Amino acid sequence: MFCRKKSNIDFIVVGLGNPGDKYKNTRHNVGFNVIEYISGRCGIEINKLKNYAKSGIGTIDGAKVLLLKPQTYMNASGLSVADAARYYGVQPQNIIVISDDVSLDVGRVRIRRSGSAGGHNGLKSIIEELHTEDFPRIRLGVGDRPNAEYDLADWVLSSLSAKERGLIAERYESIYHALCYIFEDKIDKAMQECN
Repeated sequence: MFCRKKSNIDFIVVGLGNPGDKYKNTRHNVGFNVIEYISGRCGIEINKLKNYAKSGIGTIDGAKVLLLKPQTYMNASGLSVADAARYYGVQPQNIIVISDDVSLDVGRVRIRRSGSAGGHNGLKSIIEELHTEDFPRIRLGVGDRPNAEYDLADWVLSSLSAKERGLIAERYESIYHALCYIFEDKIDKAMQECN
């Protein structure tokens, strides 16, 4: 599926979320929010519409990076990621996916080299389209449902409180530094510092 590298893109960093203002502050959109933080910090404009995504290209810590916000809605995120990977010739191990995680407390971060979707439909779609689980992911905790009767889909599409948004925003800089470690082939150090 992946052709020979035909561009100077070293990494694709994908933030998962749903397009549209009504989803902006929901638990499911923390991946988008991280990408927006990184784009602002690094001066990378997310102003292109390509590969079924909003995207921007720039340099972070010496690496040429494509920042990607799929516009396919969460459950079809893989269509955008696979299209960008094919277009730029980037292998899965150089695709870093940032997503929400209901199994982690609000603001907790977990980094893994690879693994299953863990019930996350965005990750499931990416795994299906890339035909592999072997890509790094950064999962950001958004807290679990208050009780088992609360519908999971409703929960992840619910808005974060101001306090929760603050706790999550406090981790953006740590995630930025973790990305820099991953770009330098030091994912173990990223995991040690964030997990």
